Amino acid sequence: MKITFALVGKTTDNYIKTGEKIFLDRLKHYVDINIVELSDRGKPGSALPRGKKAFLPKQLKKLAGKADYIVLLDERGKQFRSVEFAAELQKLMNRGVSNILFLSGGPYGFDEDIAGMADLKLSLSQMTFSHQMVRLFFLEQLYRAFTIIRGESYHNR
Repeated sequence: MKITFALVGKTTDNYIKTGEKIFLDRLKHYVDINIVELSDRGKPGSALPRGKKAFLPKQLKKLAGKADYIVLLDERGKQFRSVEFAAELQKLMNRGVSNILFLSGGPYGFDEDIAGMADLKLSLSQMTFSHQMVRLFFLEQLYRAFTIIRGESYHNR
């Protein structure tokens, strides 16, 4: 299985970069995973105005065209316990899904055109996290899901 985790914007926080690297290194034992950082700018040289949702059709069309299944990380999405999320990934693998695209937006979320592309909208919590922290939390949960699928001891059942 191949997973692409597409994120709007970059992080400059070293503790998030360190955590990402730790979980990416761990995940590479289970899955082919790639992080793609998408520009959070409208016109060159200018950030999106406050309150503007990310609208990235050119960048996303290329990524989405390669995906068998698209998951949008969205605060209004479906919530899973870790074991349930692992079961959902296992179902996708059993169905032959070989390329999953997970999308995480910037601080104002995604435009409705992008949200409409999703096969699943997934919420990590009822709480709101910064788009920076979501990067780390999601990678940890993805790693946890694969250890659950493999019956490894990382997750205490």
